Amino acid sequence: MKKKYFNRELSWIRFNGRCLEEAANPDNPLLERGKFISICESNLDEFFMVRVGSLEREITTGSDKTDISGMTPYEQLSQIGLDVRQQIVRQYQILNEMYLPDLKQAGIVFLRFQDLNEEQLSFARDYFDKEVAPLLTPYAIDPRRPFPLLAPKCLHLAMLLPQKSAGASLRFSLMPVPKNLKRCVALPAKEGRGTFILLEDLIVGFVDKMLGVRPVCAQPFRLTRNQDFYYNDSNADTLITEMQKNLKKRKFGQIVRLEIPDSFDNRLLLLLKKYLGVANRAIFRIPGPLDPTYFMKQISSLEGCDDLRFPAFKPHMDEKLAGGMNIFDRIREGNLFFHHPYDSFDAIVRFLETAAQDEDVLAIKQTLYRVSGKSPIVGALVRAAQNGKQVTVLVEIRARFDEENNINWCDSLEKAGCHVIYGVPNYKCHSKITLVLRRENGSLHRYVHLGTGNYNDATASMYTDMGLLTDDEVIGEDAGAFFNMVTGYTENSSLTKLVASPDDLRDKLTDLIDQEIKNAEEGKVSGITIKCNGCTDKKIINRLYKAADSGVPITMIVRGPCCLSVKGRENIQVRSIVGRFLEHARCYLFCNEGDPIIYLSSADLMTRNLDKRIELMFPIENEAIRQRIQRDILFEIQDNAKAWIMQEDGSYLRAEKTEPVRNAQESNIFAVDNSYMGE
Repeated sequence: MKKKYFNRELSWIRFNGRCLEEAANPDNPLLERGKFISICESNLDEFFMVRVGSLEREITTGSDKTDISGMTPYEQLSQIGLDVRQQIVRQYQILNEMYLPDLKQAGIVFLRFQDLNEEQLSFARDYFDKEVAPLLTPYAIDPRRPFPLLAPKCLHLAMLLPQKSAGASLRFSLMPVPKNLKRCVALPAKEGRGTFILLEDLIVGFVDKMLGVRPVCAQPFRLTRNQDFYYNDSNADTLITEMQKNLKKRKFGQIVRLEIPDSFDNRLLLLLKKYLGVANRAIFRIPGPLDPTYFMKQISSLEGCDDLRFPAFKPHMDEKLAGGMNIFDRIREGNLFFHHPYDSFDAIVRFLETAAQDEDVLAIKQTLYRVSGKSPIVGALVRAAQNGKQVTVLVEIRARFDEENNINWCDSLEKAGCHVIYGVPNYKCHSKITLVLRRENGSLHRYVHLGTGNYNDATASMYTDMGLLTDDEVIGEDAGAFFNMVTGYTENSSLTKLVASPDDLRDKLTDLIDQEIKNAEEGKVSGITIKCNGCTDKKIINRLYKAADSGVPITMIVRGPCCLSVKGRENIQVRSIVGRFLEHARCYLFCNEGDPIIYLSSADLMTRNLDKRIELMFPIENEAIRQRIQRDILFEIQDNAKAWIMQEDGSYLRAEKTEPVRNAQESNIFAVDNSYMGE
C-alpha cells in the first residue's frame, strides 16, 4: 500500500532500541553507556505500566477496536511480546558481552558471591549481619498464611525450603529485597575504581544464616503492574478525590509483566503463576541481573571517574542578566530566547524569583505539569503569595506518575495563599505558560514566558527544550485570556497570536500545511520541517502525505513513536536523534515562500495533544531568534553522529557517518557561548 501507518507501540519499541544502541556506542564515555542500559529498562517499565496495561484492559473488556495500523489489541500485545523479547536479548548481549567487560577493563568490577575472596567474604558477612539482615522479612506461604500483595518494580526473592520432617513437601517462602539499601554493595579491593556485588546475590549467599536452613533454591523476581486506570474527571470538585482513589488502586493493578532470571526454577515459576495469576505472555526470562537501572542510579556517579563521563559544560546566560541587570528591564530591551540546556534554565527561575520579590509585581499566573522534588519555581510562587501578590497556579494533578507529588504541591501552595486550580474538567492541561503583571508608569505591563517543556529545573539540565520570555502586548493579552479560559471565567477565548488546543491548534497546523500544498502546486518554493516527540495522529499524517505528494519537501525530526511511513514518498524524510540529552522541543517550521513561519509548542502531533489536552503553540516573530532556531534545527538535519533515518519498512538505520562528523547536541554546546539570546 502506498499509504501505510505504523503501529504506535511497535514504533516506540524501536525508539527504545535506539536508546539501547547508545550503550554499545564506543563514541560515548563508559559510564554514560551504562545510563542508556538503565534508560532502556526504565522506559520499558513505564511502557508496560501504561501502554501494555491499557491494551490488557481493552482485551479484558472484549474490545477488538483496531489502531491506526489496523491491529487489534490482542495482535498488538502478541507482537509487542515478540519485539520486547528480542530487545531484551540485545540489551543483555550488550551488558554481558560488551559493557561489563569494558567496565572491568576500566577497573570497575562486579563479582558473584562464589568469586569473593576471604577479605571480601568477611566484609560481606559483616555487612549482611549489621545492615541487611535486620531489614529482611521472609514470608511463609501455606494454607494458613495467604500470599501477600507484592509491590511493583521491587525485587523479591522466591525460595523453596526443605521441610523439617522427612518426606514432606518443600516449603514456599518469599522475601522482599530491601529497596532502601544500595543495590550495588561496594567491596574491599586492592586496586581498581570499585568492586561490587549486587544486593540480592549477597542476600542469597547468607540467607541460610537468617533462616537456619539452606534454601533448595532462592531466586529473584520482579513485577510490573497496570498503572493505567480510568477515572471520572468531568467534575473539578471531585477530581482530587478521584486521583487519590486512583493512586490507591495502583497497588492492586493487574500484573502485566513478571521478570525472572533465565535460570529460574520451574517449581518456583509454577507457584508464582498459581498465586499471581499471571499469563504466559507476561512472563519474561532475563539473561542477567534484573532491573539494571543501578547503572544510572549508582554506578554513573562513582567518584574519581570524571574521565568516564561526558565533559561538563556551563550553560549560557545572557551577559546582561549575568551582570546583574533586572530581568524585567532586560526583557523590555528585547525578547529572550532559550534553547535548554545549552541556555541556562536559571534565567526562568530568576524570572519567577524576581517577580516574587518585586514590589511592583501585582500578580503571577502559571501552569505546572511536572516539577522537581525541591522546586525553586514552586518556592518562588509560595514567596510571592506570602509577599501579598495574587498568585494563581493551575497544577495538573493528572500528570502521570507525578499525581501524588503534584497533590502535595497543591497543598503547599494553598497554605501559602495561592489560588490553586487542580485541572480543567475533561482535559489535561499540558501548556507551559507564566504571566506576570507588573505596574509600570501607572499602568499594568505584562511579561510572559512560554515553553515547550516543563517548569522542572532538574530535567531542564537533561532535556532539550525551547522557550521565550517576552513583553509583547498581544501575547500578554492572549495569556490573560488563556488563563481566564482555564480558570473557568470564560467558556472560549479568542486568541490572536497564541494558538490553543483542543479548539484551534489542529486547525492552525492543518491550515499551515495546506498553504504549503498550495504554494507547491503554484510552483512556489515550499517546505515543512517538524521537530516533535511523537507523530501518531492519522489526520495530520494524511495531510503530510498530501503535502509530500504535492511536491512539498518535508523533514520530520521525531524522537519517539512515528506512525507515518516514508514508503513511496521521496519528499518525506524522518529522522530521530538519540544522544546525551533527551530531545524534547516541539518546533514547527513552514517555508511560506521563503519567509519562514515558526511556531514552538507544548504539543506533539498526537491525537491526545491535539484533541484531549490543553496545549499552546506560540509564534517566533523576531528575525534574529528565527535564525537561531533555524540554525539549531539545521544542526539536527545535518547530524550524522546521533541521528537515525527511518527506512521504508519502519526500521531505522544510523545516519552514515561521513566527514565532517556532525553531532547536533555537541554543536549546540560549542555554539552556545556565541548564541543569540535576544533582540
